[in-house]
Amino acid sequence: MNIEDIWEKFLSKIKSKVSLMSYNYIFKDLKLHSYINSKIIIIVPNNELLLQNITKNYESLIEETLNDITNDTCAIQYVFESDIKNIDDNYSSNIINSENEVKSNINNDITNYNYSSNFNPKYTFDTFVVGESNKLAYGTALAVAQNPGKLYNPYFIYASSGLGKTHLMHAIGNYIVTHSDKKVLYITAEQFSNDYRSIVNSNNNNVTYLEAFREKYRNVDVLMIDDIQFLENKEKTQIEFTNTFNSLHGNDKQIIIASDKSINDYKYLEERLKTRFRWGLTESINPPEYELKRNIIKNKLMVNNFDFDINDEIIDYIANNCGSDIRNIEGAVTRIAAYKSIFNIDEITINDAKDALKEFVDTPVYRTNSISKIIDIVSKYYGIDSSMIKGKMKKKNIAEARAIVMYLSRILTEESLERIGLEIGGRDHSTVIYSYEKISNELKTNLNLQEVIRILKDKLRE
Repeated sequence: MNIEDIWEKFLSKIKSKVSLMSYNYIFKDLKLHSYINSKIIIIVPNNELLLQNITKNYESLIEETLNDITNDTCAIQYVFESDIKNIDDNYSSNIINSENEVKSNINNDITNYNYSSNFNPKYTFDTFVVGESNKLAYGTALAVAQNPGKLYNPYFIYASSGLGKTHLMHAIGNYIVTHSDKKVLYITAEQFSNDYRSIVNSNNNNVTYLEAFREKYRNVDVLMIDDIQFLENKEKTQIEFTNTFNSLHGNDKQIIIASDKSINDYKYLEERLKTRFRWGLTESINPPEYELKRNIIKNKLMVNNFDFDINDEIIDYIANNCGSDIRNIEGAVTRIAAYKSIFNIDEITINDAKDALKEFVDTPVYRTNSISKIIDIVSKYYGIDSSMIKGKMKKKNIAEARAIVMYLSRILTEESLERIGLEIGGRDHSTVIYSYEKISNELKTNLNLQEVIRILKDKLRE
């Protein structure tokens, strides 16, 4: 599409989005000077007030409209008519330099691409901590790695950020490279799009470069593409990826795709692509359950050979307060290690851990909640009067609510055991410890209790 076509479409779309007065005053006399390598230069009449009006009130509209027309993410520069002659010489030089850069990038990044050099050696199946929430994904990924192109093709894996999908992608790649001579390419959808866009946006005869691009992506045994959601709203790139997919799948080459959401959640992905993704196996990774979080923390300590250990109370605190993002959980351990080193502490206590993580946890709820608030929230959840929690009734639901209050008070406040016991009907500290340990142990296997605790903690954050 040349610049005349782009601008004609732009003006047509703008006319339907603004008033006739705004169109005639703001847009009618604008001109498109150039569009190259995602940079657009627009010529503006020599009117400072007009330019201020554009940048203040219409810049987003202009950018969105041009991005939609070009299927690109454009950087827009506004230049007065009187200044355009001063930049033309530089602009011509930039075109030449830009095209030479495109050639160089394509020659370096495509023609001479090293297919197996971009896997993180730390991300293997051996270092992946397995639990109930991810064991199916782990087993499937291992089966794909052992039989690429023969099982589950394509393999589509999705999960929220930080749950381990990229780790599994790298584990598959490392396994295949180690156990075979197959050519494996791992890349993000953004890299794929940038490679393709650099060719499409060049003004040269780009047949040779397009062939090099396709050689890079289609002359492989395994293509692994991460963050496929980046292709949404990129119509031309989606078409090229569909053709790449067809070429690989038709030759029994393994395709592995990672995403932050399920196939059905995509609104702006071509239906033919979504259909192809469903040809193989779709697998999700759920947020880690409580016990898996604990194992991740212990594994982090072991793998990094930290010269200290942390007790179960601290492990429970991290598991309860650092969310479900595995990177965040592991980062909490690293932060405690740094805290220990900086302050030269011999043995980390729960108070040390809380201090180290006070600006790190998702929401430091222990600093904003009181025992009375916890009693109120828990009693409302169980549909009982708060006085029953403080009383001596041993009815099952009341006893459970009382134990949960003690557990939450222990992990979400800075009150002493004695103070917690005093607030809950004058009980002694040993009762608080017993209730805390009872709930902690049940959380390891009781999925219903895990959900109850999650709901209550969310309410306490409100």
